[in-house]
Amino acid sequence: MKVVAVGGKAFVTGFVLSGVSGEYVSTSSAALDKIQTLSKDPSVGLIMVSDEVAKPISDQLTTLRSRKAIPLIYEVPGPGSKKERVEYRAMLRAILGV
Repeated sequence: MKVVAVGGKAFVTGFVLSGVSGEYVSTSSAALDKIQTLSKDPSVGLIMVSDEVAKPISDQLTTLRSRKAIPLIYEVPGPGSKKERVEYRAMLRAILGV
């Protein structure tokens, strides 16, 4: 299965240099469109999304995660991002609808 990075140029370039496929996007809506397209590709197993484009579309990403287990959609801190605490329990409750 393929791994794809979605985000800004600096974020994606870092992954491309390590051999991961990448898709450059400049807006969150473009990222959502790209992620929806990638999630329909059966060869994609993991989509890593830059946190700066993922924050505005986090509700839509949670909905996508709840509909399909694969590909895994994972938010990754981009270059220069501040360290934030992630509430995985709350995220899992939202995905599971509990």
